[in-house]
Amino acid sequence: MRALSRASRIATLVLGILAAPLATNAQQAWNVPRIALLHPGPRPQLDYEVFRQALRDLGYVEGRNIVIEERLADGKAERLRSLAVELVRLKVDVIITNSTPAIRAAKEATSTIPIVMTGSADPVGTGLVANLARPGGNITGLSIMAPDLDGKRLELLSETVPNASRTAMLLEAANRGMARRFEATQVAARALGVSLHPVEVERPFDFETAFTKITKAAAGGLLVPNLFNPYSGQLVDLAAKHRIPTLYDSKHFVEAGGLMAYGPSTTDQYRRAAAYVDKILKGAKPGDLPIEQPTKFELVINLKTARALGLTIPQSLLLRADRVIE
Repeated sequence: MRALSRASRIATLVLGILAAPLATNAQQAWNVPRIALLHPGPRPQLDYEVFRQALRDLGYVEGRNIVIEERLADGKAERLRSLAVELVRLKVDVIITNSTPAIRAAKEATSTIPIVMTGSADPVGTGLVANLARPGGNITGLSIMAPDLDGKRLELLSETVPNASRTAMLLEAANRGMARRFEATQVAARALGVSLHPVEVERPFDFETAFTKITKAAAGGLLVPNLFNPYSGQLVDLAAKHRIPTLYDSKHFVEAGGLMAYGPSTTDQYRRAAAYVDKILKGAKPGDLPIEQPTKFELVINLKTARALGLTIPQSLLLRADRVIE
């Protein structure tokens, strides 16, 4: 009996030694922060690479001391809410996302998990946060300062299509932020001697009807705000079909075949978002972190699309462009 008892004790000791590292590893894996990336479109390869590198520079290495969960809506805005709910169920520590629809989907899914936005046209006007200096709630991050940039976009479009006396602007009906953007752009339009024509769409968005209205209005150009990022493929196709020179907020439209884009560098916005993640993981409350404005802007031009539209891009614009797609 004594020999069996000793053997049992040895076996128990060996099992305990073997199990200890497993328990420690499981505990460590459980405590590793989980960062979620929620994107309304297809995977923004470069933006995500820059974000990961910025995290590494701050000491966060994926697979070692952080876990990153990616969820892509692939341009299907109706998927955003279910993807956000899925991430909340995973109990992620921070959600990184961009565009008003995606940010709102995340906000509706959780009021406690911190949300870092890499771009919102008007976070206060759209009701996402209380104010920029002290947003409150669980959202912080970066704005894309859209109301201040639309005048510049209209100027660039006018340089590209100098004979266009009327330009249309795509808007979401009943969106206060969009109304403010239109008013700001209207001021610039008067200074340029251009008639600005609003074209509103209601959810679910009927873009086919919108482009029919744009054509009937004889608009020589179109401005498409960042709000419609999840529908980039559809909008780019319709602009080509109706032969409407279009300037977008985001380079992702141009990469999908759109004519031109001018706005904050999304790559730079994702790089800066990593600093917010670092502060939050170290205990900062998102509602106490001021929302920052963009510091780097980029002009992207698609020459292939310009040729298809029969347009000649002025040399002055090509020299100012940060990227020209042949």
